[in-house]
Amino acid sequence: MTDFERMLVNSFNAYIEEKGIRAISYRLKQHRFTPQFLDVLVDSLNPDLYLGIECKSISVDKGANALYFSQHFTVDKNGVHQIERISDYLNKSGRRGFLAVELRLGSGYNREAYMIPWNELEKEYLAQNLKLTLQEIRSFPEIKREGKDYRVDPEEWERK
Repeated sequence: MTDFERMLVNSFNAYIEEKGIRAISYRLKQHRFTPQFLDVLVDSLNPDLYLGIECKSISVDKGANALYFSQHFTVDKNGVHQIERISDYLNKSGRRGFLAVELRLGSGYNREAYMIPWNELEKEYLAQNLKLTLQEIRSFPEIKREGKDYRVDPEEWERK
């Protein structure tokens, strides 16, 4: 589990506890040769909190200027792209999906993170756009920081 994924799980569970919601956020243990559909899951009877989140982290400080669908996502042995696999899972499970993107800006700078609704990502992928630029990523709702931690608020993640 990456630090970003761990921070999101912890942030979701803090939000859930603070709001007194019956829900739980967790990360399934990943096994070497077993596919994992999503990085972070939130289970709740509230459909707005029945979530599946894929996490990506890109190093802006090392020159990354976009999230590329070919570079940052995988294709399985059957030639099925990760976005297609996750879209299928979200469809079948009924979860609301998001892509959480963390921008690592280098030492001395706070990291930034943004929550992209999965249907928006899927639309870009199906339109055969090759990437989401930093400017496009930053146009989506930001996952706010509280000190070194993230503070999730799913109510803010609908499209601006």
